[in-house]
Amino acid sequence: MTDNHAHVHAPTQTHRRTGLALAVICVAQLMIVLDATVMNVALPSIREDLGFSAVGLTWVITAYSLTFGGLLLFGGRTGDLYGRRRMFTFGVGLFAIASLLGGLAQSEAWLIFARALQGVGGAIAAPTALALIATTFREGDERNRAFGLYAAMAASGGAVGLLLGGILTDVASWRWALFINVPIGLFVVLLAPRVLGDSRGSGNRLDVPGAVTITAGMMALVYGLTNAATKSWSDDATIISLAAAAVLVVAFVLVELRSSAPLLPFRILRNRNRSGAYLTMLGLAAALFAVFFFTSQYLQVVEGWSPLRTGIGFLPMPLTIMFMSMVVVRRIAIRWGVRPLLIAGPALVITSMLVLRTLDVSSGYLGVLAGLMPLAFGMGCVFVPLTMTAVAGVAPNETGLASALLNTGQQLGGAVGLAVLGTASAHAASNRAEELAAGAGSGMSRVAIEHDIFVHGQSAAFTGGVALAAFALVASLILVRNTPTPGAAAPAAATPDADADVEVEVEAPGEPIEA
Repeated sequence: MTDNHAHVHAPTQTHRRTGLALAVICVAQLMIVLDATVMNVALPSIREDLGFSAVGLTWVITAYSLTFGGLLLFGGRTGDLYGRRRMFTFGVGLFAIASLLGGLAQSEAWLIFARALQGVGGAIAAPTALALIATTFREGDERNRAFGLYAAMAASGGAVGLLLGGILTDVASWRWALFINVPIGLFVVLLAPRVLGDSRGSGNRLDVPGAVTITAGMMALVYGLTNAATKSWSDDATIISLAAAAVLVVAFVLVELRSSAPLLPFRILRNRNRSGAYLTMLGLAAALFAVFFFTSQYLQVVEGWSPLRTGIGFLPMPLTIMFMSMVVVRRIAIRWGVRPLLIAGPALVITSMLVLRTLDVSSGYLGVLAGLMPLAFGMGCVFVPLTMTAVAGVAPNETGLASALLNTGQQLGGAVGLAVLGTASAHAASNRAEELAAGAGSGMSRVAIEHDIFVHGQSAAFTGGVALAAFALVASLILVRNTPTPGAAAPAAATPDADADVEVEVEAPGEPIEA
């Protein structure tokens, strides 16, 4: 008797406990994403405990984002080549070990190294996690629900990280913001082989030269931007780093064009919807990371909040994002497609940046919340559509790569955005300090002067955030077309049009779809 389910389940998993599988994937994804921000609330405590310099403190965040973003293409490709479950488990295990090392850190260099190693583990686990969803769940409402939960974890993870970091830092120590990943990682590593289906790799070789050149290029870029924030754009180190970044990125393109098994086959970018999703994520992530970085410090430095209270102050944000992603957005996407959401989302983020740039020393928490809520609704609008668009129409043997590109946009957008907006903040703060020293601050206390300088720098950063969110909006308007959404009344599979802007959703192994 023929098994009626054999033709509808994804090739990597048949008759599996998909609910438990989704839980394992989402727990791992939440752990990885929240570690991009879990340390933000703990920064003042880390600085006091380990004696960090101002520049070194920024690298606690940047080191993670940089190795994560720089190695995502490499990590995503390893899942396609060597098996997604195997690489997912390896990445989560490495992440947990790096977290243990970070929690035991006794110096600035030690902690930064551990954070960078966390990024390596995350770069392997995150794209394989999204690829496992794309190949585990059936096309249509089942897969859309899985994407909704996954996207909710990805979108709210940053705010959850601020909350968790605040609780652990205040109740125990900043070290527990890292130690907490060890039992979570162990749980995932032990359960993954039992609930996740395996996949055979393609057997192609890994493009190591491509991974090395693009990672080194991104590191040089962020270092140059960070150096400009503390010194100047004309500083020798800044110029050399930015020039090296340009050379390495060009070298990466040349390596990929000549490689028989490139890390990034450029044909995957020819689809305008997918490219639009990547660019939209890049711009929004750059603005989002800046909000977490600056507002968490505003609440502690200006308002005098504890880490715990700061984390609780961000709680409305993940709740809003999860509600939007899991309840509202899926229904809108099925009825009207993804394009309205990908326009409304960046527009709301622009609104958030405009509100946050008006914060001053007397704004208080309500002023911060007034800026955070449009951001929460905006990010809640975009994460599910961006996730669905990034992997739509991609052959199973390239889902890891497509997933990695979306994660790359998020992480590199965050790293580069923090560096650029941090530069803007530092220069604005420096100019304000000179004004106050020249007499404008007469009669102000030392604490009042410090707060005034901080909010001026923060305002400049959020002004730059308006431009980044506007970039995301333009990318959505120009590149993304409204295509049928799986789960809608119309069939999800459609014949590609002449411009190859609509792609067939595939469920079985096959050749990569070329636009």
